[in-house]
Amino acid sequence: MGGIDGLDLGRYGIYTFDFEYQPATQLRDSVQELEELGWRALWIPELLGRDAFTHAGLLLAGSRRLHVVNGIARIWSREARWTHGAARLLADAYPDRHVLGLGFGGDQRPGTKPLAAMRAYLDELDTLDTESPNPAPKSPVRRLLAAYGPKMLELARDRAHGAHTYHVSVTHTAQARDILGPDAFLGVEHPVLFETDPGRARAAAREHLRPYLATPYNLAKFRRLGYTDDDLAAGGSDRLVDDLVFWGDAETIAGKLRAHTEAGADHVAVQVIGVTPGTSALPYWRLLREALEDR
Repeated sequence: MGGIDGLDLGRYGIYTFDFEYQPATQLRDSVQELEELGWRALWIPELLGRDAFTHAGLLLAGSRRLHVVNGIARIWSREARWTHGAARLLADAYPDRHVLGLGFGGDQRPGTKPLAAMRAYLDELDTLDTESPNPAPKSPVRRLLAAYGPKMLELARDRAHGAHTYHVSVTHTAQARDILGPDAFLGVEHPVLFETDPGRARAAAREHLRPYLATPYNLAKFRRLGYTDDDLAAGGSDRLVDDLVFWGDAETIAGKLRAHTEAGADHVAVQVIGVTPGTSALPYWRLLREALEDR
């Protein structure tokens, strides 16, 4: 469990937006402590202005063993040749430590569907494997696809090392494993909140989920999982909120996260929410490391 094509990411890793708000010196200090705590994988999104590969390169340079996973690098933010060259350089500079996660974020091309866009992007990446003037690294580029629906999961199975899912239930993890089969990697992101009061926890979780309950792709994903219009209305039902954000103390959260691995996930990337932008989630990452059995 936790591996992708020879890389041992551990059973659990960290997913964070927090680094988008922090200076480089704080990032270096954070990744060094994460290594000391025993975390093996750090997942970073691309949303608030920091380029996916510059960000990954800084984190890799500031650590010695940590795996850095783009979750995701957005295909509509750069042409395939720039992604190809950047991923090759990171694989060469930091052998067996970088994973290229691709997704269809960015400014969508008019009339282009995500699945068709991803297929075309992968076709170009594969062509560049033989045509690029950039030297091929001794350590190969590993790539994952952000995937929710059956067709994108099939594409991840057939054209990548596996899939990365985001804001899904344990039920989705089991369904994704069935589609991916036994061999493809399945990494699952899941948000957690260190709050034991149900009212406060659900209020914070609803605030976190608010933008995801207003986007067509996420709504379609939730409906495929059996959530009704009533579940999706008024900030989300208690059932939806509790399925998508695990809250409680460290031991309670850890027990809920294990359900994803029991359902077929190779790796769970844990996103701690409820942290003020600019501050650090390190106190919670320490608690999680103690609570999760990943030795």
